Order: sequence, then C-alpha cells, then structure tokens
Amino acid sequence: MDPLAQTLVELGAVVFCLGLLARLAGRIGMSPIPFYLLGGLAFGAGGIIKLEGMHEFAHLSGEIGVILLLLMLGLEYTAAELFTGLRRSWQAGVLDLVLNFLPGAALALLLGWGGVGAMVMGGVTYISSSGIAAKVITDLGRLGNRETPVVLSILVFEDLAMAVYLPILTATLAGVSFLGGLTTVGIALAVVSVVLMVALRHGHHVSKAVHSENSEVFLLNVLGAALLVAGAASAMQVSAAVGAFMLGIAISGSTAHNATRILEPLRDLFAAIFFVAFGLNTDPSSIPPVLGWALVLAVATAATKMLTGIWAAKQAGIARPGRFRAGAALVARGEFSIVIAGLAVASGAVPHQLAALATAYVLLMAVMGPLAARYVEPLAKPFIRRPVVAPQL
Repeated sequence: MDPLAQTLVELGAVVFCLGLLARLAGRIGMSPIPFYLLGGLAFGAGGIIKLEGMHEFAHLSGEIGVILLLLMLGLEYTAAELFTGLRRSWQAGVLDLVLNFLPGAALALLLGWGGVGAMVMGGVTYISSSGIAAKVITDLGRLGNRETPVVLSILVFEDLAMAVYLPILTATLAGVSFLGGLTTVGIALAVVSVVLMVALRHGHHVSKAVHSENSEVFLLNVLGAALLVAGAASAMQVSAAVGAFMLGIAISGSTAHNATRILEPLRDLFAAIFFVAFGLNTDPSSIPPVLGWALVLAVATAATKMLTGIWAAKQAGIARPGRFRAGAALVARGEFSIVIAGLAVASGAVPHQLAALATAYVLLMAVMGPLAARYVEPLAKPFIRRPVVAPQL
C-alpha cells in the first residue's frame, strides 16, 4: 500500500477507535486515559497488530498534545492566582511533595535505576491528575463542598512545583556535566522567574497580542504562539511543555477564557494521540514483570495521597467526611505522570522497564482514583464518628 494511504488508513482507524473508547469510558463513568493507553499497547511493538505507518505522525502529535495540555493548564490560572495559591497551600503542598515523591524515588533506587530514574519515578508518583480530579469533583456534584478549595489549592501547588521540576528534569535527562547542569537549571529557573514576573505585571499585553474577534485568527494566534514559545523554550534547555505552561499563565481574563474554549477540542484530540503514542512505544510483554511493583506503588501512593488530603482538610477545619473526600479526590494519576515518563523514555536516559512500570501504574491509578472518590465515604465509615448528641432532660 502507498505509504501516505497506509498512514491515513491507520490514523483514521486509531482516531475512530479512540472515539469509541471515550464513549465507552463516559458510559461507565471512568477516565478514558486507561483505554487510550491500552489502545496504544494493542497496536504498538509486541501488540496485537503493529501499526507502522503512523509512528512519525503519532510522535509529533504526541509532542503537540503535551504542549496543549500544559498550555491549557496555564490558562486556568493567572500569575497572581498561582502566587496566592502557593501562599495558602505551601504547607500541604510540601507534605504532598514529600509523601508522594519518596515512594516512587525509593522504588526506582531499589530496582537499580539510579538517581535519574529516582527523579523520574518520584515525579510520576507525585503529581495528581488535575484533569481526572476536576472531572470527578464535577461529576459527583462536589464543586460547592468546603473541601474542594483545599483540593484545588494542592493541585495549584503541584502545577507550580511542576514548572520548577520539569526544567530540572530536562537538564538532568540531557546528561550534561554537574557544572553544565547547574548552569542549565539556573537558566531554566531564571527564564521561569522572568516569565512569571512578565505575566504578573504585563500579562494584559500578551493577551492583547494574541486576541482577535475572528475565531480563526484567534486560534492561529494562540496555537502559533504556543508552538513558538515551546520551541524557543526547548532551544534554551527549558522543557517545551513548561514554555507552553508559562504562556498560558501570561494570557488572562476573557482572552484566556476564549482560548480555553477554542483549544479544548484540539487539546482532547492531540492528548488522546499522545497517550496512544506512549502506548505504541511500550511493549506489552514488558508490563507483567513490573505489574507487582506497580500494584505495591499504587497502594502505597493511594495511601499517601489520602493522608495528604486528610491533613490539609483538617488544617482548614473541615469535618471528617470532607477530609476523606479531599484525600480521595487526589488519588488519581494520569496525563502528567505519562508526560514525565514520556520525556524520560524519549531521552534514552532511563531503562525501558520504567516506561512499562509507569504505564501499569497510571493504568491502575487512573481507574482507582475515580472509584476511590466515589466510594470513599462508605469505605471510611468506621473512621467517621457521628457527633454525640447530648440527651434532652
């Protein structure tokens, strides 16, 4: 078959199947991420049918998917909101970082993957899926609950921590010397700091530069700016995804709202292809040997996320049912864990077993998270004491 025809047939089949899988996930009230990963595993190396024609397109689309995921995340906040969120939630954020980074890092060291592998797996287990958490909170009608701002503030802290973590990870994966690494990290942090300050003081100019009343022009402006900034960031040894995240923070007000609305379908399409591309590059036969470790890690980090949420909600004066709901809302891991693992595997600085472990772990956590949020109250009933009512005399 002609290579172009083969690519179009394979791409069309994959995108169509993704639509069916998303529909199935919606019907059973689950995140579609596990289905996308399973789809990629089925059609990659060692899968049921190996798709050869769309590999190059899937790789580039996956990169665009990561950029759009981070851009949209940045659009949700202004720089002022990020700083405010950091001030309010830094204690819970630090606890979250310590409790959830350590299990992944410790397992990587135990498996002999060294410091780089520990840094990658720590990031994989640390970051909650803000997409799944937001969907679960909305679906369960908990937007107005008192614990919801606590959950959101921790997610904001994680986003900010990621803006610092990703440049450091990128420099580490590049394998530069210690001095060179320090220089690269310094440049990356300086760029992030400058962009945050620009966003804080001159964000309205950035918004004005990309704004247009014409939706077609607006889409081209925002998408073009995101790819341009991501490419420039990558050239400066800062993660392309972080560059897109910074641009998203700099865009605010009605421009950010319109950009979110107009980019959402594109984000969903390219993000779905990103998950498939990650699965395509993972051999399914490499998962069974690490499945036991993935289960151990899933149970351990579900418990640490629960502890984080319970502690944070308790500090905010929320009653016990709300504390458990806050913890359960943070359990899911998803898109950003795969982004971190994808960056590491693409660099070639970590063993391929890490991709298998990350895939199995995210599959488990993306399923476990929504279930934990839905059933946490009946499961935690023995720990939720009812208030004692004094007898009337």
